[in-house]
Amino acid sequence: MRKVPDPFLIFDLDGTLLDTLADLGASVNAALAELGAPGHPLPAYRDFVGAGVRELVRRALPADRRGAEELARGIALTRAEYARRCLDQTRPYPGVAALLDALARRRVTMAILSNKPHDFTTRLVAALLPPLFAAVVGARPEVPHKPDPTAALAIAAALGRAPAECLFVGDSGIDIDTARNAGMRPIGVAWGFRPAEELRDHGAAAVLDRPEELLALLER
Repeated sequence: MRKVPDPFLIFDLDGTLLDTLADLGASVNAALAELGAPGHPLPAYRDFVGAGVRELVRRALPADRRGAEELARGIALTRAEYARRCLDQTRPYPGVAALLDALARRRVTMAILSNKPHDFTTRLVAALLPPLFAAVVGARPEVPHKPDPTAALAIAAALGRAPAECLFVGDSGIDIDTARNAGMRPIGVAWGFRPAEELRDHGAAAVLDRPEELLALLER
């Protein structure tokens, strides 16, 4: 793998930098209970998350209760529950803080792009990660969600970087597809919510087992 000169890194958030699964699962289960619907064991949420709050709630609802009205109510309840508990158990993955510090010392430009709603994305980043990112972007109604490349390309353009200079780092097939759709280098992380096989199947150029491996990758 050739060395990427002066790289620019775009990170996914959930499952990549932050382990948010417990708070997400608890929030959706609380919303489901309010709706009189059954909840799910925490591991099930590994497959539910990643495509935005609407799809998260749709997947969690029973198949016969996914109409527009109930889905809208489920989304509203989930947002309210998550606003109360989003910082209860969420933490950076082990090694992430040291990785970000090392990247900052090397003057690597970094950004975050998440399918989490923008208000929650900025809240979690401000509370749990160091202020090292040139851009922090979550899901907004006017911009298509990942794997559409629009937001990733806009971040790169705003920071004066060509897509080919960018590494997109994430834990899901959605992230790998986003990178490929944007003409960026797709890097998968195996410590998140999805299995390494999914990342490879979607075309990851590399799959990392530990955060510090990203430093070694940049030096190749």
